[in-house]
Amino acid sequence: MSNIKILGVIRAPRVSEKTARIQEQSNQYVFEVATTATKADVKSAVESLFNVKVEAVNVLNVKGKSKTFRQRAGRRGDWRKAYVRLADGQSIDVMAKA
Repeated sequence: MSNIKILGVIRAPRVSEKTARIQEQSNQYVFEVATTATKADVKSAVESLFNVKVEAVNVLNVKGKSKTFRQRAGRRGDWRKAYVRLADGQSIDVMAKA
């Protein structure tokens, strides 16, 4: 997989209280990924970017919310989320500064 394709697959890590709890309990990390990304794409991208061994990948589509702003209806975009479980003893520093 080329570097351009890898960087196009993973958009950003999702950081929240829920994802922090999942990291501690089951060594899973959550990423926002491209809507066209498959499980195999996500696995190879994470393994090559962070030099870790991925055990499992679960992906799901998140529907955008309908919102109103000053009496105008709008809709946030749909996006795709990936839960990546790493092998025991492996970790990723998602808070690292670029």
